[in-house]
Amino acid sequence: MRPSSNAPLRWPDADTLRERAVGAYLGLAIGDALGATVEFMTPREIQARHGVHKELTGGGWLRLKPGQVTDDTTMSLALGAAILEHDGRVVPDACARAFDAWMRAKPVDIGNTVRRNLVTWRRTGDPQAPASEHDAGNGAAMRVLPVALATLGRPREAIAAASRAQAHVTHHNALSDAACECLIALVHAGLRDRPQAGQAAIARLLATQPVFTPPARRVDNPSGYVVHTLQAVLQALAAHADAESVLLDVVNRGGDADTTGAIAGMVVGARHGAKALPRRWYERLDPQIREACCTQAVGLLAHVTTA
Repeated sequence: MRPSSNAPLRWPDADTLRERAVGAYLGLAIGDALGATVEFMTPREIQARHGVHKELTGGGWLRLKPGQVTDDTTMSLALGAAILEHDGRVVPDACARAFDAWMRAKPVDIGNTVRRNLVTWRRTGDPQAPASEHDAGNGAAMRVLPVALATLGRPREAIAAASRAQAHVTHHNALSDAACECLIALVHAGLRDRPQAGQAAIARLLATQPVFTPPARRVDNPSGYVVHTLQAVLQALAAHADAESVLLDVVNRGGDADTTGAIAGMVVGARHGAKALPRRWYERLDPQIREACCTQAVGLLAHVTTA
């Protein structure tokens, strides 16, 4: 019997919820490491060099070790640590300090918008960058997973405020905000096994920001523009049912493949759980990153009320 529209929504049991949260974080890191190998390559170049790129082999323009991740994952972990230090709250100044410490540690890669606005924060002390039409990159969206885990079950207005608290440190832009909030909703839908809520979030994004509507053609070689990033991810999510196929689809499009991989990975990881991620990828992922992702996922969920 189908539950009535007024029936309370059931939460998954605690073990299932943890497994999906861990899956989201591992999916982020695996997608990042997988895509980094072919970042800035075109699909034709990927095909000529790899056939279908499907392993965590490292290399790429950053000359990474197999299983090594980029700024997508390490910024997410920096943000997650700041949220945990404040009992599950997303505090703008704490986010700025965490990102600044991350930048001072000389990460393997850093986006120009992130660098510019963190330098501005050092000078002004204001953890909200000036609003800018030029800051519609994907840097805030790629690291939004810790906010999604910490805000599970909260009202939409509170979720949006938390999302913008971290995003506006480096990306104060309406398109970036819309992308971040849609991704949080997709992660929440996956964690709670509510596919209709995920579809509603996508429909809401396309209704309020039609520029995100994926074109009829396949979006290949997506840039760092958050619109192109989400278009590629949404196409891959729509085309495949399983986590591995989604990730292989999106990273083999090339372009900003570490970020499209990271974003697609967090969504399919939340939807299918850690057990659905290929074991060969899990075992190849940097062990320290793997442990940090698992630990943060569980720690962030500890601040969620499922009553």
